[in-house]
Amino acid sequence: MTGVALAEELLLLAYDDETGKATMPRISLDLGMAAAVLVELALAGRIAYADGSLAAVDPTPVGEPILDAVLARIADDTPHSPSSWVQRLRHGLRDRILGDLVRRGAVRDVEETELGFIVVHRYPAADPSVEEDSRRRLGEALADGQLPDERTAALATLVAVLRMEPALGLTGEAAVDARRRLEEIAGGAGFSGNVSLDDSVVRPSVGLVVAALAQAVDQALGKRP
Repeated sequence: MTGVALAEELLLLAYDDETGKATMPRISLDLGMAAAVLVELALAGRIAYADGSLAAVDPTPVGEPILDAVLARIADDTPHSPSSWVQRLRHGLRDRILGDLVRRGAVRDVEETELGFIVVHRYPAADPSVEEDSRRRLGEALADGQLPDERTAALATLVAVLRMEPALGLTGEAAVDARRRLEEIAGGAGFSGNVSLDDSVVRPSVGLVVAALAQAVDQALGKRP
């Protein structure tokens, strides 16, 4: 399976391969996937921040259905702030991404009934190769001390903001060290910290989306210790 979006990588990391259930708060995952779509569109030069808002600067499809649907929505709508777009896009996004991953064979849709009448769905892994690649790239980025490629740096940034160290199998001091390294990657890539529009619009656009995500996660879960 190829051509996986950042939002799909996040979801696969967040869902347990065996149980097919989310291992993190769903509100933060939904916010994170919305931000991931915006980050990927900004990196592709399709949207940019200007005058307090994110707007489409190039409506040309990128060839990924979920990204293209969001791009079309942004192009057709009035400009909104990064915070507003993160909130607007999160509703229903997880179901669309899960549906896409099922169609592409990455996960299975297992329907079950609880208490005799409550229908629930689980999504255990069907093709672990995508998640394995994400974990490998993040593991290498955590271990080698070098700035990874742009896509991996974006994924690392989102993982840090979403407090997903446990999804990487890390706890205690290892999780603390990983958080520090993930934040270093985010800063080194220009995806966090001080935001300036002087040099380019891409990294400031990403940085403002990341900042909006961090604020939304703090509001949903409380500030991180």
